[in-house]
Amino acid sequence: MRYSFLAGAIAVALTSPTVQADETAENDIREVIQIIGDKRAARTVAGSSAVIDPEQMAIEVNTDINQLLKTVPGVYIREEDGQGLRPNIGIRAAAGGRSSKVTLLEDGVMIAPAPYSNPAAYYFPEAYRMHTIEVLKGAPLLRYGPQTTGGVINLVTTPIPQQSEGAVTLRMGENNSRDIHAYYGGTEGAWGWLIDTVQRDSDGFKDIDRSNRDAGHDIEDYLVKLRWSGVNQSLTAKAQYSEQVSNETYTGLTDTDFARNPNRRYGLTAIDQMDNQHTGLSLTYEADLTDTLGLALVGYRNEFKRDWLNGSPNSLISAANAGDADAQAVLDGTRDYQGLKYTHNNRAYESYGIEARLKADLGAHQLEVGLRDHTDRMDRFQPAEIYDQVNGSLVYQQTVQPTGSDNRLEGADAMAFWLADVWQATADLKIQATLRYEDADSFRKQYATVERTDSPSERSSNAQEWLPGVSLTYDVDDSVQLLAGVHRGFAPLGGGATETDEPETSTNYELGARYQAQDLFAEAIFFRSDFSNQAEACSVASPCSNGATSGSYVTGEALVQGIELQLGNEWQYDTFSVPVHLSYTYTSAEISADNPLTGVQDGDTLADIPEQIFSAQIGVLMANGWDNHAVVKYMSETCVNVGCQRNDSAFAETDSLLTVDWISRYPLNQQTTVFFKIENIFDEQVIISRLPYGARPNKPQTVSVGFDYRF
Repeated sequence: MRYSFLAGAIAVALTSPTVQADETAENDIREVIQIIGDKRAARTVAGSSAVIDPEQMAIEVNTDINQLLKTVPGVYIREEDGQGLRPNIGIRAAAGGRSSKVTLLEDGVMIAPAPYSNPAAYYFPEAYRMHTIEVLKGAPLLRYGPQTTGGVINLVTTPIPQQSEGAVTLRMGENNSRDIHAYYGGTEGAWGWLIDTVQRDSDGFKDIDRSNRDAGHDIEDYLVKLRWSGVNQSLTAKAQYSEQVSNETYTGLTDTDFARNPNRRYGLTAIDQMDNQHTGLSLTYEADLTDTLGLALVGYRNEFKRDWLNGSPNSLISAANAGDADAQAVLDGTRDYQGLKYTHNNRAYESYGIEARLKADLGAHQLEVGLRDHTDRMDRFQPAEIYDQVNGSLVYQQTVQPTGSDNRLEGADAMAFWLADVWQATADLKIQATLRYEDADSFRKQYATVERTDSPSERSSNAQEWLPGVSLTYDVDDSVQLLAGVHRGFAPLGGGATETDEPETSTNYELGARYQAQDLFAEAIFFRSDFSNQAEACSVASPCSNGATSGSYVTGEALVQGIELQLGNEWQYDTFSVPVHLSYTYTSAEISADNPLTGVQDGDTLADIPEQIFSAQIGVLMANGWDNHAVVKYMSETCVNVGCQRNDSAFAETDSLLTVDWISRYPLNQQTTVFFKIENIFDEQVIISRLPYGARPNKPQTVSVGFDYRF
């Protein structure tokens, strides 16, 4: 049924951006699928949105997606490793556990390893090679999905240049860190091409007890694009490959040890290591069928393999936090211990599909019809190694082959359809209506034998949801614009769901106003998400409030609401200018009805959603080209588990954090700019996360230098 529907719809299906992006003077960005465009477009969308543009990317020279997104209102970050290697990103009512409740796109294509069956984003594209980052919230996000509650993040890669050109950005800093981004490409006649790479390595900022191994990472990332442009049509091929080895761990510290040295790691974590590879392929065909009709087809395939060897000393850390001296001695390596289990979190993912969209310009109406047929799979085969701690060293004992939850297959087959109409009702009133349909079948097969010759334990589920939404903007005058919207939110069940499980659904509202006059911009947006079936997504990296590390934890009815504020201006003086941009978000996130099955109560605070976040970007731009920028970021304390306000434990919340970064850039000539950056000037380190096992710090004060060279 799904495939026959797809075959019939491809004849009339397409894609094009929600907002047509302007072409820049130096780049032809037609081969890049954008969902917003530039910052000017973000300030007119019939929904709240933000664009981290190439200028901000160049200024901050940031390899950490967390730090970039902290400047966007309504986006919540739970740091984990201090390096941004595996982000936990939430947007509005979508909590941040392994970014599983937001839709992640790269050039408009879903990029999570298994977006329907296993949406936890253990893979995340390198922020360092991105040209632009777009964040879309509100009803317009229904064009994308499958996660339609909080928002969409689209990572836009380097466009193919119109003429032969390239660039190299090199940054070197403390902890033997080195980050390189280089690309070269061009267009000759009908053909365009691009080669792009990121190379990163670092020793990390933590020290492992009794070990010569560093806590750093080595990353290689390669991207190739080839584009052919004909008369009213084009074909773009994109291939990406990356590999990462990072000596990262799920294990944090006890609070006492954190207070003494937040950058310590226990010797028990010396062998913990993530090793992964990602391959992405896509082929995009676009055609102008007539002056008013456009077609695009996108075929894609992503493969991701990972093996994260990790111990799980949560019971030891909990006992030590409770005052158990023996448990603390084991963590310190002064007491022998038998039976330490280190699991190879070994998984292979694949996702593939075809997406088609058709856009018609009917004067006052801009119609779009789209269809996506998608399949994803996850193969989980996780043997465990058993070690004893003897005289402070780890001594291998045996390997235990996987059974049950460590030996399983999961997957999903999904079809999504959407119809959108942007109607210019009057000169001042624009209305956008979208209807999305999601049909997702998921399954799990769990085996008891290594050979998988036994009859597996099986479960399956199906979710079918119609997701309507409407939003509007009204121009009061040349400076003032009002906006409003309402839409239905949805999150897939995942591969572990059963036939009786219900997907997470919500009704989401926003209402706001914008003011623009020359360089001054102000925006205030109220948002509200009313859940009938709120659920947490469980993983080892982000255990649910009930301690589960797989599946979902359904808490039931919940209400998340708040306000987002933005204010920006640029003051011009004779020899310098001062641009300033401020953003602030207040959020109230609570259970709205007692749930006797789970024990949550009306008024319980939800996990992973901070009450307040704030950012400020302040620049001093000299006429001679010397620029200085300060970036201030604040996040209030956050609940670790739902209902933390009823828990007087010192371990129920993370700490609030205020950091200041400073970047200075000076052009040596038209081609070369040198820069100096201090992250976290005041060296403020707090317990920024308590998941999955123990207290974890943010990155300490870090100094780096580098240059941009364009040719």
